[in-house]
Amino acid sequence: MSVLKQFEHLKIQLEAIESTTNNFSKESCIGNGGFGKVYKGELLHSMGHTTVAIKRLDRSFGQGDSEFWKEVIMLSVYRHENIVSLLGFCDEKGEKILVYEYSSKRSLDLHLNNKDLTWVQRLTICIGVARGVAYLHNPAGTQQRVLHRDIKSSNILLDDNWNARISDLGLSKFGPANQNYTFLVTNNRVGTIGYCDPLYLESGILTKESDVYSFGIVLFEVLCGRLCFESNDKLQSFTQLVRKHYKQNNLNEIIWGNIKEEIHPTSLEVFSAIAYQCLKNDSEKRPLMEDVVTQLETALEYQVNIVSISPVPQIQSKLTGYLNGNDYYHW
Repeated sequence: MSVLKQFEHLKIQLEAIESTTNNFSKESCIGNGGFGKVYKGELLHSMGHTTVAIKRLDRSFGQGDSEFWKEVIMLSVYRHENIVSLLGFCDEKGEKILVYEYSSKRSLDLHLNNKDLTWVQRLTICIGVARGVAYLHNPAGTQQRVLHRDIKSSNILLDDNWNARISDLGLSKFGPANQNYTFLVTNNRVGTIGYCDPLYLESGILTKESDVYSFGIVLFEVLCGRLCFESNDKLQSFTQLVRKHYKQNNLNEIIWGNIKEEIHPTSLEVFSAIAYQCLKNDSEKRPLMEDVVTQLETALEYQVNIVSISPVPQIQSKLTGYLNGNDYYHW
């Protein structure tokens, strides 16, 4: 595929990438994904000199040119504070490389059992992700919504201030945005086991509600402090586990121990209710992402009311600022 003219300004020379990664050395590698290895480096690009994450296509992982160009196009057209920013790409000598803003805290899956990550911080992260997915489903100024197809905690990146950004749009699909129900019939079912909508896996019919289901899994991961596929109970899935405890009104048995005592009961009630609704078997009973955002913001409101009488002025100032719609505060 030839490079489209509107993306010329995003091209980064292979020589510069090889230099900053020391020829893709083991020491520069910071992770792996479905696309290939990810490296950390320093680059001078169209937006200045900055620390970057460099994702190098490894075709043996199953992705290729199609996913590469889709990500370039998607991240150039769909821009939002809760979607990772593409800084550039390289298409030289058979290499396919994507360059992103660097997220210093890496991905959410690495922090699910972080004892220092408070409930307020966890809620703030979830709200950011929900806003990003809501934007993809109903982007302003375009008639096409984006169905991500691989929402999971390892695809949620975090910066210094715990601001969340959705990554890995290479597997996503376009659908019409002017309909209540968007469905696409796909021959190749993609995604990650544990997060995939069972209806999509069974039928091959992809809907925006498939993303909602996957996000519901992430919400319960954040609450339980562990990945959905790290279950001690081999007889039931993570989904079955959280559904059972929700219905029996004993979520305390599976909530991550380090946050259990700090969660306001009403905050937990609102959060778990919307998370449970995301996992409904009937996709039409799952909420719109805009409604998920609203409910998570409500859960945060109830939680911060605990410290609204705090004698520490700085804390009260931050909470007031957040609830007034300011940007993320740095906890």
